[in-house]
Amino acid sequence: MLDTNQQEFVYATYPDLKGKRVVITGGGSGIGGELTTAFAGQGARVFFLDIAEQASRELEATLSGAPIAPTFIKCDLTNLDELKAVFARIQEEAGGVDILLNNAANDDRHEIEDVTPAYWDSRMNVNLRHKFFCSQAVLPGMKERGHGVILNFGSISWHLPHTQLHLYMTAKAGIEGMTRALAREVGKYGIRANTVVPGAVVTPRQKALWHNPDEEARILAGQCIPERVEMTDVAALALFLASSNARHCSGREYFVDAGWYGA
Repeated sequence: MLDTNQQEFVYATYPDLKGKRVVITGGGSGIGGELTTAFAGQGARVFFLDIAEQASRELEATLSGAPIAPTFIKCDLTNLDELKAVFARIQEEAGGVDILLNNAANDDRHEIEDVTPAYWDSRMNVNLRHKFFCSQAVLPGMKERGHGVILNFGSISWHLPHTQLHLYMTAKAGIEGMTRALAREVGKYGIRANTVVPGAVVTPRQKALWHNPDEEARILAGQCIPERVEMTDVAALALFLASSNARHCSGREYFVDAGWYGA
């Protein structure tokens, strides 16, 4: 069997992304870090938001030679006042946002009986609420300019029989509904909104915490294509959906999961 994951991955080039003002939440590491790398490589002007300062500063330094060096802004997205201030800063520095990638999330495990109201609120704030308010922050400028793209990042998890992910799966299901409602309202202004649904992606966090050999075997057995999904696969889909090549793609969920139906 050909292992495509061992081949060098080369992103397609989308000329219309050059110079676009892009905001990526949770853009300092993992899938978010790959999104930052991919969009910076297209010549976009990237602002990436994250609470993890060390990893984000390292990424910022690594990408300093990009056509337009990306800018890291430390931001706790669960703090709505801080979030609002960050988008005001981006508006002042860049004049607006053309593309918003709502990627930030946290998939901590938990048992039903251990969930408190405070923990419920914290998980919804981390995984769902900020996506709405980041979108709210960029919409006025997008409406005024008559164009814009919002990509909300969901998860395959709630489409499969997972355990210990009750709140994460609830939030991720909500993202798909929120995106459909958003797309319906803003399409008349030339704004598109879609959900990117990654499968079991190989990330440093997943490898360190959960993707042991048994789990990997289970994942591969459930996929149509028996190869692991990489962060570059997710970023490649995001580049396409953000570009004008996807100009009539809106209000939908786009899966990059190697056809994972569970096992």
